[in-house]
This record gives sequence, C-alpha cells and structure tokens, in this order.
Amino acid sequence: MSEGFCAIWEFHVRADRQREFERRYGPEGDWARLFRGAPGFIGLELLQDRENGLRYVTLDRWTDAEAFRAFHASHAAEYAALDRECQGLTEREAPLGEFGGLSG
Repeated sequence: MSEGFCAIWEFHVRADRQREFERRYGPEGDWARLFRGAPGFIGLELLQDRENGLRYVTLDRWTDAEAFRAFHASHAAEYAALDRECQGLTEREAPLGEFGGLSG
C-alpha cells in the first residue's frame, strides 16, 4: 500500500522577479500544468517563508515515488526546457529531499 510521496524544493527568489516566480511555480502555474497530465500526480503547493518573503518551498505531491520517477523519465526534455526558462527567477534553488508518509 502506498503512503504517498512528496518532493520538496527550496527557492531564494530575485526580488524583481517575485510575482513571476509565484505565477510560474504556484498551484496553477507552468510547473503544475506540466505535472498535471502525469499519472500519479496529486498536486503542487507553493509556500512562502513568513520571516523572509523571498524564500519559498514547493511541495510536489505524487501517489508514490514510482509515479514521480516515471514522469521524470518520460518528460525529461520538457522538464529541462521549463527549468531553463525559469533560471533567472531565483538567486538559488536546492532540493530539500524526497519524503513519504508514515504508516501508523
């Protein structure tokens, strides 16, 4: 039984590109649209740091790690192209990890 999967990324956004970043990385943005057609994609959340308004994290939710990996394998070119388009929006970005739910 799957407990879910979440890939988490951290972004430090350029102040002059903040609105564009929010539009492209938000739950209705370019990344969500790219993921949306993939089997196993649940949703994307964009969270803003309350202390540092230019720091964000994204939570990319999938049914399981296999669905996430299958998406990346089958959409590598589209993913890389969108990543290149969005490069100028951030000062830096880094994956924080891949997380799964705990069974109780």
